[in-house]
Amino acid sequence: MLFAPIGRFITFCARHAWAVVALFLVLSGAGVYAGMTRLGVTTDTSKMLSPRLEWKQRSDEMGRLFPQKENLLVAVIQAKMPEEGQETARELAAKISSDHKHFSFAHRPDANPYLLRNGLMFLEPQPLSQVLNDTITAQPFLAALAQDPSARGLFGALSLMAEGVKQDQANLSGFQAPLSGFANTLEQAVAGHAEAMSWQQLLGGKLSDLAGNYQFVITKPILDYGSFQPGGAAADTMRQAVSSLEFVKNGHAKVYLTGQVQLDDEEFATVAEGMVAGLLGSLALVTLWLTLAVRTWRVVLPIVVTLVVGLLLTTGFAAVAVGTLNLISVAFAILFVGIAVDFAIQFSVRFRAQTPTQPGEEGVFEALRLTGEETGHQILVAALATSAGFLAFTPTAFLGVAQLGLIAGIGMLVAFICTTTLLPSLLKICHPPLNCPSMGYAFMKPVDIKIRHMRKLLLGFFTLVALVGLALVPSLQFDGDPLHTKNPNSEGMRALKLLINNPQTSPYSAELLVHSLADAEKETTRLSNLPDVNDVMWLGSFVPTQQQQKLALIQDAASILLPTLIVPQPKAAPTADDLRKSAHDTSVALAGVLDKLPAQDPLRRIQAALAKLAEAPDATVQAANTALVRFLPTELDQLRTMLQATSVSIKDVPPEIADDYLLPDGRALVEVHPKGVMSNSGALRKFVASLQKVEPQMAGTAVDIVESARSIVKAFEQAAGAAIVMIAVILMLALRRVKDMALVLAPLLLSALMTVILIVLLPETLNFANIIALPLLLGVGVSFNIYFVMNWRDGVKYPLASPTARAVLFSALTTGTAFGSLALSHHPGTASMGRLLLLSLGCTLLATLVFVPALLPKRPIDEA
Repeated sequence: MLFAPIGRFITFCARHAWAVVALFLVLSGAGVYAGMTRLGVTTDTSKMLSPRLEWKQRSDEMGRLFPQKENLLVAVIQAKMPEEGQETARELAAKISSDHKHFSFAHRPDANPYLLRNGLMFLEPQPLSQVLNDTITAQPFLAALAQDPSARGLFGALSLMAEGVKQDQANLSGFQAPLSGFANTLEQAVAGHAEAMSWQQLLGGKLSDLAGNYQFVITKPILDYGSFQPGGAAADTMRQAVSSLEFVKNGHAKVYLTGQVQLDDEEFATVAEGMVAGLLGSLALVTLWLTLAVRTWRVVLPIVVTLVVGLLLTTGFAAVAVGTLNLISVAFAILFVGIAVDFAIQFSVRFRAQTPTQPGEEGVFEALRLTGEETGHQILVAALATSAGFLAFTPTAFLGVAQLGLIAGIGMLVAFICTTTLLPSLLKICHPPLNCPSMGYAFMKPVDIKIRHMRKLLLGFFTLVALVGLALVPSLQFDGDPLHTKNPNSEGMRALKLLINNPQTSPYSAELLVHSLADAEKETTRLSNLPDVNDVMWLGSFVPTQQQQKLALIQDAASILLPTLIVPQPKAAPTADDLRKSAHDTSVALAGVLDKLPAQDPLRRIQAALAKLAEAPDATVQAANTALVRFLPTELDQLRTMLQATSVSIKDVPPEIADDYLLPDGRALVEVHPKGVMSNSGALRKFVASLQKVEPQMAGTAVDIVESARSIVKAFEQAAGAAIVMIAVILMLALRRVKDMALVLAPLLLSALMTVILIVLLPETLNFANIIALPLLLGVGVSFNIYFVMNWRDGVKYPLASPTARAVLFSALTTGTAFGSLALSHHPGTASMGRLLLLSLGCTLLATLVFVPALLPKRPIDEA
């Protein structure tokens, strides 16, 4: 066997200790250089799955055909009044459009002239008729404002209302809401707190709500892929522009950044936040556990140096073999420390327990040889089995874990090499004291005996636990939504939450590419009838329906309104004296009809405020004028534009809209928005399933999320099966007995099923980040079990009292410390990974320290 050769090899390395250390120093330097020059990180979750997958090919093709929809940085503007939001969006878009260093384009999707001109045409005939009738009723009022778009004109229009009330010819029931709004603004202005009034809300009423609560500025930033946050410079530039906007500075508007670029940059920042601190903290705690495990710095230092060197070598391999880490494989460093330390602890604990027959330096060589013969083959088998567990994921379509599997799989072999070469060399140099039989736990001997006496009861209990876990396996759910692994408190996610309940702005949409516009129209009709579909958009959605009927209504209203709204030469802006005189005259006119007004009529409040305004200083009067009519000209211009609508066809849709739905070769895009909130994975699967029954070639975000979940689960099923087979083959070659192989695998499967129970009971949702607990469970579990089973084969009588149990316990503590640092991450995906790894580690430790001693068959020496 390999016992003697491994022992002699370890002794050889120890005799040439300084040469071995120098060699690893050079190799470590090469690893550092490779890591610094060739290793990068990507936060793009779309690259975590193989481009060979059929649904992924459709998704990638959509991105290639419609690049203007990819890698966007979106500003979401939330304002107190729609006009303030629109003005903020207009100013921001203007600033960004002029910055060609950081942005390719910037536009406001809701401010397209085509959509503004045809705004009334997109209403259904009945609400359109109501809106036009209300506008015609307000014609005298609007005409006065068109002639004089100032507070003076507004006061004059109110005087006309007073005259109508006086002659019992005014029905003001339909004007109560606008008049109340006007009264509020006027009273605030008189009190010295002037704030602009929303004419869009006053004149549009419920119609103004159809535009939504938010304004958008969509930009395509120029990305710097040499930076860890490619869109960082563009985002900083946009924030600087935002901070200079009027309504942002006065607190009337808030601007949030979101979009793919912002979310990806935030993801990396959240993952990176605390990663170095976590790694350093993990190493510090590992050092503490090592001190408690081996009780002398002369062993702790060699172990820590060995870990660091192994980590640097593995990092160098990652830089050469992979180049760019993803959000899963970036955790390889902490995982390497967590698992590789087990090999070093096993070797060092047993090394200190040796009792050499020779004194001095020769005694150290003898102890190293004996340790190599005793543990070298165990560590080799454990390293091979652990490596196999990781490498089994490399061929799968889940590239995120495949990458981690490759790095970690090779890392386990690196760890074995370092443990059998560098560690013995460092131990020889540090020369720790030997002959420490207390390395074992003598006080655990009664526990060993008790477990043997309760063997049948324990085996029955664990069998029941395994059956429960097996029954719960079908209830496991995988959440493939990458949004659920992001930091919900980041700016991009907070902005996304504002939009997620609106089907038009929800990120969970589906897309279909068809051969022509005619096909797009047919698919729209077919998909619109599905119960889970809210609406379907295609290029024809931007062409109003029932145009003849609507145009007749609009033209009738225009014949009455436009002659009075189109004023070639409006009155000049009034002076403060003009405004005071107008306020006084209107106040007097309203005072004459107060007896005819109801007690709660807003005109009473207006009369009182005007009387005060007539006596106010110039600054207050001018501020009131600005507050009352600042947004009036824009609203009147918009009304004039919409009243001049004409019939349009699909050819009239401007390119900036059409390019999102029509390709140069005639192919057309159909976009489907779901009904209800899709942040629940079950609802999302139901939505996608209903679409795929009708059209299997669907693509889009919703399809990507559901299909990626299926692909990941399938990849893990394949990899888990392959890993178990590979580990079984390695164990069979090493142990050469089916029974011994089963003794290693049985607790491994038990710990997996116990983990399933905890996942369901807590509950802990499986996602694309934390599902890597499975290969880690295989790696850690198989190592622990191998040590116990091989010790049993070598005649160890009390496994829990042996140095191996001490090594396993402290290995678990060090591994748990590494995983615990992940659980404290601010990134939900990384934190869930750490939590699940801790759960699986706890189950593994329970299976190893309780189930394995009960499972091991009795030998003749156990009867003694």
